[in-house]
Amino acid sequence: MSPLAGIALFLLTVLGMEGFAYAAHRWVMHGPGWFLHASHHRPRTGPFEWNDLYAAIFAVPSIALLYMGVQLQWWPGFTWIGAGIAAYGAIYFGFHDVIVHRRIPHRYVPRSRYMKRIVQAHRLHHAVETKHGTVSFGFLWAPPPQVLKARLRAGAADSGRRTDDL
Repeated sequence: MSPLAGIALFLLTVLGMEGFAYAAHRWVMHGPGWFLHASHHRPRTGPFEWNDLYAAIFAVPSIALLYMGVQLQWWPGFTWIGAGIAAYGAIYFGFHDVIVHRRIPHRYVPRSRYMKRIVQAHRLHHAVETKHGTVSFGFLWAPPPQVLKARLRAGAADSGRRTDDL
């Protein structure tokens, strides 16, 4: 495989992981996997939460693909795909755990429109502490905050929740 094809496969994997992450977050973490993810929607009492196990779970395919591509020397594309999954995980950790949730202390303040939008969308996601009725399940892309707030208000009105904070 040419380096250019490998880089293209890597970038496609990183982009494709946003779709996978959206689906996993919306239909697994806020579905049958809520028993782990619920800890993320509550105040953390220590350095870790049950939701952190998802990092290990989602690392398994990356590790397996890297092993198959590098060690077993099967199809070289496995290496690029595994690296793309790992890169998305690193981007996710940097954005979600460091920037948004400040699990590692820092002084970074989002200033670009993109970063402000993503951070606000994730905070709106956490406006609901149950597995139902929340918005914005992606990590690198999110609808405009006005759209998310309208969805939250509509869902709150349907369920009788307060909407003053939105």
